[in-house]
Amino acid sequence: MSAGFLRNGGKSYHFIHSLLQRHSIADSIGAPILRRRPHQQQQSKAYDGRFPHSIYRKIREFEFSSPSTFFSSPFSSTAVSSQKVGLVGWYLGMVKSRPILTKSITSALIYTAADLSSQTIAAPASEPYDLIRTLRMAGYGMLILGPSLHFWFNFVSKILPKRDLITTFKKIMMGQILYGPTMTVVFFSVNAALQGENGTEIIARLKRDLLPTMISGVMYWPVCDFVTFKFVPVHLQPLVSNSFSYLWTVYMTYMASLEKAS
Repeated sequence: MSAGFLRNGGKSYHFIHSLLQRHSIADSIGAPILRRRPHQQQQSKAYDGRFPHSIYRKIREFEFSSPSTFFSSPFSSTAVSSQKVGLVGWYLGMVKSRPILTKSITSALIYTAADLSSQTIAAPASEPYDLIRTLRMAGYGMLILGPSLHFWFNFVSKILPKRDLITTFKKIMMGQILYGPTMTVVFFSVNAALQGENGTEIIARLKRDLLPTMISGVMYWPVCDFVTFKFVPVHLQPLVSNSFSYLWTVYMTYMASLEKAS
């Protein structure tokens, strides 16, 4: 009986010993170290050969990817950069694909907002808004100012492509001598003609309003033009100029709404 027990005990010992060799042995930190038998390694290689390599590589990359990648926050820099295609991205795309139309619509919207602001400031509270006047201003921004800004800034950037200080001052002088007076005359003339004034009345209005408007422009626009020409890319210069022109347009629409000159 004792001999049988010893034989059974020896078999049990060999069974436990082979079981330990077959399974994992814990290392110092508790991570299992797997040991494969030779026929298992050959079977794994054969299986790896049958498994598509690209899919296998993707699985391995997913297995060993860091937890920070899997549990990344939606407010991380990568997520934020991928969500930049919003209103600004759409607008920049429209500026590149349809520059004249986009800048014209932008000018029309700014002139509309500026005229409504001008009426709110100058008109009495009991007086209703003059929507015909607002429509005139929006049409001017859409059909005249927006396209002219596009061609003007492109023209200036071609003949004076640099952005140094001297070149920037040259661009400002060109704006004050050429573009500014021309567009002011066009603005007063078109607005007066749409109100039914004849040639003589338009000339009288220009004699009365042009010089004060030009003096006000010299005090306002050089600083705005310096920022626009020095720091803003060419394709965005009309947008920045339109943004600066909001306050200026409030003043211009007020001047254009004055009574006929005697």
